[in-house]
Amino acid sequence: MKRNAPPRYGTARRIGRRLLAHFWLKSLGTTAIMTGFFIVYFQLLRHPWGHVSTIPLTAVDRWIGFQPWALPLYLSLWVYVCAPAMLLDCRRELLRYAAGIGGVCAVGLGIFALWPTRIPPMQADYAGHAGFALLRGIDASGNACPSLHVASAVFAALALERVLPGIGLGRRWRWLSWAWCALIVYSTMAVKQHVLIDVACGALLGAAGALAARRISGAPGYDSALND
Repeated sequence: MKRNAPPRYGTARRIGRRLLAHFWLKSLGTTAIMTGFFIVYFQLLRHPWGHVSTIPLTAVDRWIGFQPWALPLYLSLWVYVCAPAMLLDCRRELLRYAAGIGGVCAVGLGIFALWPTRIPPMQADYAGHAGFALLRGIDASGNACPSLHVASAVFAALALERVLPGIGLGRRWRWLSWAWCALIVYSTMAVKQHVLIDVACGALLGAAGALAARRISGAPGYDSALND
């Protein structure tokens, strides 16, 4: 079947088939990658290898106040970053995506090990909002730059830019994907987990990782193993 041929099935059915393809590989693989990442992340967070530098605030950080409504957007990263993998149906492409985002996280963790950073203390009323005390207690202000929250979101957005057309989802859905990514990026500053410098460096890391993954694969998009 040619890639530009009319789809045989409706978009909803095609998405459903892709979600079910390699379901256990996706589920167990995602769990394993996230578990390994968080073990190293929290080890470096609680036991930095050297002097912890403080990332300075900018005028943008002072302008963006503490906005509790952004917490669900901040947490939605874990859905967004899994979306490209869940929409892939080819084992080779799944491994390519896992290797790409794993490489981005590995580079970020390496930077945290060699150059520990944190954000400056923020004046915000966390106690008056459910969930923030837990968030600040678990994910403290360290491991700041580059923001892996932002790097992962940008990498996933660029992956979705290549995945969505193959499902039959056009420009509108791609714009919605980028809007979701932008809101996640903004939320990192709105919930005071990151500052602008962290965000900028994270975006560069995510984009560089996506570009490297594409050059290594040499493919214009993610292939499908199913006869859609």
